[in-house]
Amino acid sequence: MKPVLKATLLASAAWAFASLPAAAQTPAPAAEAPAAEEAAGEEEITVTARRVEESQDKVPASVSAFSEKTLERIGANDPTGIQGAVPNLNLVQGRGSSDATNIYIRGVGQPDALQTFDPAVGVYVDDVYYSRIRGTQLDLFDISRLEVLRGPQGTLYGKNTIGGALKIVTRKPGQEKRGFLTLTAGTYGQLEAKGGISGPLSDFAAVGLSLLHAQRDGYVEDPVLDREYNDKNVTAGRFQLSLGREDQPIHFDFSADYSKEDAAMTVGQPLNTLTTLFGQPILVIPSPTPEYNFETRTTPGLPNSTKLDHYGFSGVLTWDLSDSFTMKSITAYRNLKTDDFIDIDATQLELGDVFVGVDQDQVSQELQAIYSGENLSIVAGLYYMLENITSHQEAYADDLIGPLFGNPTFLRTIDDDLRTESYAMYVNASYNITEALRLSAGIRYTDEEKVYSRSTSTFSSNPLFAANPAFAFSGLKENWNDSSPMVSLDYQINDDVMVYARYAKGFKSGGFNGRANNPGEQAPYNPETVDSYEAGVKAKFWDGKARTALTVFYNDYQDFQARVSGTVTDPITNLPSPELTVINAGSLVTKGVEFELYVTPMDGLQLDTQVGYLDADYEEFNDVRFTNFGGDRSFQTPPFSPKWTARFGAQYTWDLGGEAGSLTLGASARYRSRMALAVDNTFTNSATEIEGLFQDAYWLYDARLVWEDSEGHYSAGIYGKNLSDELYKTDGQEFSSVGSIRTVYFGAPQTWSFTVTARY
Repeated sequence: MKPVLKATLLASAAWAFASLPAAAQTPAPAAEAPAAEEAAGEEEITVTARRVEESQDKVPASVSAFSEKTLERIGANDPTGIQGAVPNLNLVQGRGSSDATNIYIRGVGQPDALQTFDPAVGVYVDDVYYSRIRGTQLDLFDISRLEVLRGPQGTLYGKNTIGGALKIVTRKPGQEKRGFLTLTAGTYGQLEAKGGISGPLSDFAAVGLSLLHAQRDGYVEDPVLDREYNDKNVTAGRFQLSLGREDQPIHFDFSADYSKEDAAMTVGQPLNTLTTLFGQPILVIPSPTPEYNFETRTTPGLPNSTKLDHYGFSGVLTWDLSDSFTMKSITAYRNLKTDDFIDIDATQLELGDVFVGVDQDQVSQELQAIYSGENLSIVAGLYYMLENITSHQEAYADDLIGPLFGNPTFLRTIDDDLRTESYAMYVNASYNITEALRLSAGIRYTDEEKVYSRSTSTFSSNPLFAANPAFAFSGLKENWNDSSPMVSLDYQINDDVMVYARYAKGFKSGGFNGRANNPGEQAPYNPETVDSYEAGVKAKFWDGKARTALTVFYNDYQDFQARVSGTVTDPITNLPSPELTVINAGSLVTKGVEFELYVTPMDGLQLDTQVGYLDADYEEFNDVRFTNFGGDRSFQTPPFSPKWTARFGAQYTWDLGGEAGSLTLGASARYRSRMALAVDNTFTNSATEIEGLFQDAYWLYDARLVWEDSEGHYSAGIYGKNLSDELYKTDGQEFSSVGSIRTVYFGAPQTWSFTVTARY
């Protein structure tokens, strides 16, 4: 541990530590403490981490919850806003795409937005699963809370929650009239407006409508083409209808949402000299790579555009058959269409330029039976999902072939179709052995079938690379099934202290390689699994002025799916051809500690922090290219797994007296230790690290000053993020088999915003 961090941790223990999940952990980037009434424990947050409503203090698992008020106060406009507020969580915008999210929990995740790759952390909105990591960069508005469930959630949430789950719960309309309007202006031309209104149509029906528009200029510029990248331009809306009175047993909630994005490309910085397919240098990048100045060249003529249309409908029917037995039906349909242009090499060369168009739709149906007795509670369910994805891809690479063959034109097109049908059944039960001791256990069985078809054609002005439709296949079919158990035991030592232990298995589906270019690369890869062991304590003390949570965990992760790159000989041209293969590479073990504590030492003052320690190591990483190491590259560093994450926050609220309201000053500091940004982070067949594909340890500092009137109807605040203007990387791409491409992406520079809100 670095001495500075160690000293900070020891010092902070003397004055206060972080917000317990039950206190609605304080998110970041502007990562401030929760609202005073939440943090002081006057308002307990109810979560549905186990598919039933219960106090977060009583959940025998690692759960972090953020209320809407907390998210608004800290300026978290999308899920990445909680980065730093949850130990051992990496949550950033995905590489090369403004509509994808890279989520890792405890060293487990999946950063690639390719349409055939399943996520490893499930994203849910009102219990509806979003099956792609594209479309998950959601704007947060008019929501009830956001929950982060750490560790595998396979029993109650199913496949592709091997790392955990992120749940967004929207605010339902009710018999109380509500309305709000929030306006924001900030640096880089930021303009944002969001508002909503809800209330009763009758004593039987209530309706709500929420709208948002957010735009921001790009903070990356191309000085030659005079255009900007990494911007934002989103319009979204949600309509909700609730039917049923509180005194009636049947309730129905309907929701329809739509979001549209029309933004520029997301680009990064090239790390090394770029070459032709045959190794000839064509653009020299100085070594070491110059410090990034947020200027990037892109290919003239490549459209500066990423577009998304995303909509869905859901209906939840709840029928209370008795005081203790409830039936629930969750029916949903979603449609996602994206058209992304990506300059992977981030230079003026036409080397790694691609268009990726995806059209995805899914329909899902879940039936739940919920029993809640005096000593026994049960949640059982059936689940079905049918997903269809088609995509069209174009790779433009005129500079890849190079002068050796007369600088020919080069275009490769890919069209594929993936159909996934998934069935599951599950049961989870909790039994009070005594008043203080509770045993919970559950199991989920999943059966899934995937059918994949693909065609690839290459067009070139050189006959050697002319149209070649030979690599095509249709109707590849694979079926996988899995049983994921869970068991936990918790003991309530007294009203303020609970200890628990938990075992859970996670399962991530197998699949097909959506980047297959050569015969054999289309071979399916198998599912991943993880066995997770966790123990923790949740407590409050000092007459409720302090809350704490301490968790230790151990994950044994098997058959993890890794994309590896290389070069093979094309069987037709006998020339080099890039190879991008997905393999089940071996095993990974992650273990660590998570500590959270929140303290209110005096009226108006709040101190909090979240600290995570993570030890992630490959036990086995099979790769035949690493002949110098017996085909095992387990010496490498697992990506997005910093050994330390820490956040320290403080805020003080002054009561201005009478009608003047209150003034809150808050600040936070967030730390992340050195982290790998890609799976492939050493040179092929070498233990030498690619330095540029690592981010060194860094701190980020945020602050805010917020005024609120005495009735809580009006507020105005100034928010500053990354106050030290730290330059830091968030993601990386290793495509060295295609022209030696290696690219990294950076977090936003210093930004300021001013926000006013009115609500009733």
